[in-house]
Amino acid sequence: MNVHEYQAAQLFRDAGVQNQNGAVALQADDFDSALASLPDAQIVVKSQIHAGGRGKGTFKDGFQGGVHLVNSKEEAKEIAGKMLGNVLVTKQTGEEGREVGAIYFTEAADIEKEYYLAVIMDRGTSQPAIIASTEGGVDIEAVAEETPEKILKAFIDPTLGIRPYQARQIAFGLGFRGDLLKQAVKLIGNLYKLFWEKDCSQVEINPLVTTPDGQLMALDAKVNFDSNALFRHPDIVALRDVKEEDPKEVEASKHDLNYIALDGNVACMVNGAGLAMATMDIIKHFGGSPANFLDVGGSASEEQVEAAFQIIVSDPAVKAILVNIFGGIMKCDVIAKGIVSAAAKVNLNVPLVVRLEGTNVEEGKRILDESDLALQSADSLAEAAEKIVGLAANQS
Repeated sequence: MNVHEYQAAQLFRDAGVQNQNGAVALQADDFDSALASLPDAQIVVKSQIHAGGRGKGTFKDGFQGGVHLVNSKEEAKEIAGKMLGNVLVTKQTGEEGREVGAIYFTEAADIEKEYYLAVIMDRGTSQPAIIASTEGGVDIEAVAEETPEKILKAFIDPTLGIRPYQARQIAFGLGFRGDLLKQAVKLIGNLYKLFWEKDCSQVEINPLVTTPDGQLMALDAKVNFDSNALFRHPDIVALRDVKEEDPKEVEASKHDLNYIALDGNVACMVNGAGLAMATMDIIKHFGGSPANFLDVGGSASEEQVEAAFQIIVSDPAVKAILVNIFGGIMKCDVIAKGIVSAAAKVNLNVPLVVRLEGTNVEEGKRILDESDLALQSADSLAEAAEKIVGLAANQS
């Protein structure tokens, strides 16, 4: 789960990570009250969407830049008015862009030098990792590729937490000395504490800056959360902005389905994350393109299967549907009943290929055979994938 920058900035402040003062406006009528909390000085106007690259983005009406530095509150209101409700396109949004539903006003800061600092979960070591660099304010992936020697890493044993020497190691590596070293060690410790206690998957500051008066400050805030741990954090769930998410993914979450929308035209309904990945791979192998990742889980009910099917057919990009079920706890007859029930409620006008195997497979096939559904069956995953890719191509 992602949150907006203004929400992440508040989490930073609560955790003791210093950043600049700011206020958010969710509608134009809020501009004056939000700006009233800031001094009469330079102000940064930031569009709020769940995507990076805002500063270099372009709005659909041609207005350039989702982040602007202005010299007065009147100018801030003018720029904010051009952003709010407009659609911003960045390198991370795709051509469709995202509608800006909030504006974050912050104090401008004098910058002496920019750095990069993040805490992520490293899958290779199954440990949290602190990533830092003296090259802040730019694309960190490019830094890692072009000048990897400028990337600092420290892996944290989750049973021990961050040790003081590790925070000092990172701070020294960034070139901090004296009071800045003390500030950096404290900030790194607080950032890791936020990451760990809130079950984050990523906490990032880009840029982390030093100011001419000797302060260390986060000028940006990005926080992502492990969705599997949200049940422990109702305060974080309250920050969710469903307008920033694909409606199909929002609907899937209501039914405890693991669904991710993709840009292909072959929809998949599978039980088990590994089998779902394999199904998408073999669709690509036969020249197709998956429209989604959908894992109904190992113990889905008939109602969940029905909901999954309805989500799939609601996607206008879908030209064909592949159901691939290996029945264990998830019984094939339950899947079959869910498909038949869902198909009776929607206008199924795309080809459907079903491959069932495992528990109650014969009963599942009987239910499908006795239904009025126009479907094709397959005995193997390869056969099913080859069939569905060909059918999808004929629909285009």
